[in-house]
Amino acid sequence: MLERPNIADSDLMACLQAAYELPIATVEFLPLGADTNTAVFKAWGDEADDEASTYFVKLRSGPFDEMSIVVPSYLHDKHVEHLIAPLPTRTQRLWASLGDYKVALFPFVAGRDGYDVDLLDRHWVEMGQVLKAIHTMALPTTILERLQRETYPANWREKVHMFQKMAADTPFADPIAAELAAFLKDKAAIVMGLVQRAEQLAAVLKQQPEPFVLCHGDLHAGNVLIDGEQHLYIVDWDTLVLAPRERDLMFVGGGLYLNKRTPEQEEGLFYQGYGAVQANPVALAYYRYERIIQDIAEFCSELLLTDAGGEDRPNSLRLLRSQFRPDSVIAMAYRSESALPQAYKTGDFAFQPSRL
Repeated sequence: MLERPNIADSDLMACLQAAYELPIATVEFLPLGADTNTAVFKAWGDEADDEASTYFVKLRSGPFDEMSIVVPSYLHDKHVEHLIAPLPTRTQRLWASLGDYKVALFPFVAGRDGYDVDLLDRHWVEMGQVLKAIHTMALPTTILERLQRETYPANWREKVHMFQKMAADTPFADPIAAELAAFLKDKAAIVMGLVQRAEQLAAVLKQQPEPFVLCHGDLHAGNVLIDGEQHLYIVDWDTLVLAPRERDLMFVGGGLYLNKRTPEQEEGLFYQGYGAVQANPVALAYYRYERIIQDIAEFCSELLLTDAGGEDRPNSLRLLRSQFRPDSVIAMAYRSESALPQAYKTGDFAFQPSRL
């Protein structure tokens, strides 16, 4: 969220002081991330330069899946490295409530994400190691029964169908909405082709189910944090899901790290840490298409169904448009077609830069 939510500093400090019994003296809104349901703050006591008393505060509105807090805590307790565990409240809960928000508190780690800093070779290897640990983690029934499970749903694809029709039929007074509608009309053939391909591949996966593992679910560059000492952390666990491992593996070589390395270089380093694996090319292709479709649907919801959002609106439009660049995620999804078994290939999706 780039625009501060309507929450008074005094109310947030009072919540933290009551729930965590911490002498919080100052909070500062941090305009980070594209998720308009999540706001983050830095909080500290009287000594602003005391790292031990500086905290990262995450506020989540809308649907809240408590597993997004419980599971990272469990993984930390099981000595999975490269994550930042939530701190317990004075009653040993992992979150508090403030109005319509759930509040979680973490140690503050000063760093930059993978969009702002180049990952070193060893960071890619470490990312492979931690993903392997997560994918092979034995989870207790109390967690397994409460985790979301992959069902290859059609809801995102149906929403994109709806927004394409809306873009074609509806005049928009808001300039950002009008610009998005014009862009969707221009890219209609590409967008609906993505939807059709995801539907085809989802049908295959439903008939040939893969083993499910614990997946982070959103391992793009913005969710990889590198601190000043070059330590790597995987953050933002809001998308946890039991799914085929390709749900996470699709991000490696998928155009989601600003192409600072070739897909082959990303994959070579990552699998040094993860270990040899025969990834299912059908699942990789499906997840790359489906992620693009979900992004389109979510950005359209933000920009076509409301004129709220302030500074987040032009940023959301920019992010959506960037996916159609010839070197971006749609191009990488098309590239996935080349690895598919012949029976699942389609000549319509051979990547042609001019189409984007």
